[in-house]
Amino acid sequence: SKKKGLSFEEKRARMMEIFFETVDVFQLKDIEKIAPKEKGITSMSVKEILQSLVDDGMVDTDRIGTSNYFWAFPSKALHARKRKLEELESQFAESSKKKEALQKSINTSKIGREDTAERAALTEELAVLRQEKEQLKAEMDKYRECDPDMVEEMRQTNKIAKEAANRWTDNIFSIKSWAKRKFGFEESRIDKSFGIPEDLDYVE
Repeated sequence: SKKKGLSFEEKRARMMEIFFETVDVFQLKDIEKIAPKEKGITSMSVKEILQSLVDDGMVDTDRIGTSNYFWAFPSKALHARKRKLEELESQFAESSKKKEALQKSINTSKIGREDTAERAALTEELAVLRQEKEQLKAEMDKYRECDPDMVEEMRQTNKIAKEAANRWTDNIFSIKSWAKRKFGFEESRIDKSFGIPEDLDYVE
């Protein structure tokens, strides 16, 4: 059967073994020779795997002259793991505190809300009262037009609309009169040209 290739993480782990087992400093060309032979990592993927380890701070690199050198010592990896572990433990402790505070808040909010027969009856009564409120509101809306304040508001609105209509009617009559004097147009011609109704008059 065909041999299954190494996963990306497996290649990373095996490359780290090269550094930890030798505790040495390498150039890229050295890794490209060692990795395929000793760790089964294809030479074409060596550069990509190495760069990912550098990006994650697991492998150190420096340029000396025209060459790049790479190294990773077990002591640094150990310290990095310890720091990561401490960070995760701190996050876990913080999360535990938040969870505990939330649980206390939930427990406090439940006080007085226990499912008792009395609470069930009050909840049912509240639902009935809300329904009655909606029905009364609907009834009030039906008779709103008879409300004195509403009637007075409508009267005022109608008064303003009437005054505005008569003001525009007055303006139209004035313009028609001016056009007849200025150009000698007949009134019927002016009405037809501008779509003015023949029976246009003031609103009583």
